[in-house]
Amino acid sequence: MSSVPAGATPGFLVWRLSMKWRVAVDRAVAPLGLTHAQYALVASLYGMRKDGERPSQRRLADHTGLEPLYVSKLARALEAAGLLERTRDPRDPRAVQLALTEQGHDVARRAIKIVQGLLNQLLEPLGGLDSPRSREFTRDLTTLLDAPLDPFRGND
Repeated sequence: MSSVPAGATPGFLVWRLSMKWRVAVDRAVAPLGLTHAQYALVASLYGMRKDGERPSQRRLADHTGLEPLYVSKLARALEAAGLLERTRDPRDPRAVQLALTEQGHDVARRAIKIVQGLLNQLLEPLGGLDSPRSREFTRDLTTLLDAPLDPFRGND
């Protein structure tokens, strides 16, 4: 029997799924000294580094969907933990570039492996990560994320 109330709206279901995912990731990466939000930063930096990018805090905020001020706060905490470096961008002295330290790279690699296992568990009911249903689900999520939302637009 589902724990989801009958007649639940798509918005409620998105909220519940996002909370389920956040809590699971928080618990899974806690032994590595990370929160879910910190994981989002280190995993993103790990991937960006593989692509040869050393992003600014602003670029990382845009990439993760987190507020720039929150990314700055998280980056300072991760820097204090020895997981990343913050340096001035030589092309723009107002911008701060971020990069994983060697320790941060190791923690990110281990965290990504853990979260990948969670993702596999989450998508099992859809046939697994590489199933047609999961690919369709990913396309649907991308479509929804790309759709603009204006909280001040009237509901007609």
